[in-house]
Amino acid sequence: MSSRYLSVRVEAETLESLDAASRRTGESRSQLAKRLLEEGLHMAAHPGIVFRSGPAGRRPGLAGGPDVWEVVRLFLGLPRDEDRSQQVADLSGLTPAQVRMALGYYADYADEIDAWLRRVDEEAARAEARWRREKSLFGA
Repeated sequence: MSSRYLSVRVEAETLESLDAASRRTGESRSQLAKRLLEEGLHMAAHPGIVFRSGPAGRRPGLAGGPDVWEVVRLFLGLPRDEDRSQQVADLSGLTPAQVRMALGYYADYADEIDAWLRRVDEEAARAEARWRREKSLFGA
């Protein structure tokens, strides 16, 4: 992916807010503006999707609901011969519209969500390995 330069004029208050947010997040003003622009475009294309911060980084999720990767994980784990979208709604308590929002985001950004799934799996494997080591130390 190649980068190109963009010059944008913003109100003084907006720039002050960007600078304050940059100090809070530790990102440069340019990095933060780029991230917010990208996330804003993703949210505009996928109403109902928001981005939230966490220990593992920022990730897309349903407004007032779970992360997109969580919905996708459930969806992909169900048999293909069923109405998986409805099953996800039934199992998760989400509405069918919310499930479609998450799956629509996944359809456009599968690489991003697949990376989250791999990350979660790797962390779970590390946590289980640690638990097993601790268990063996105490003879349980």
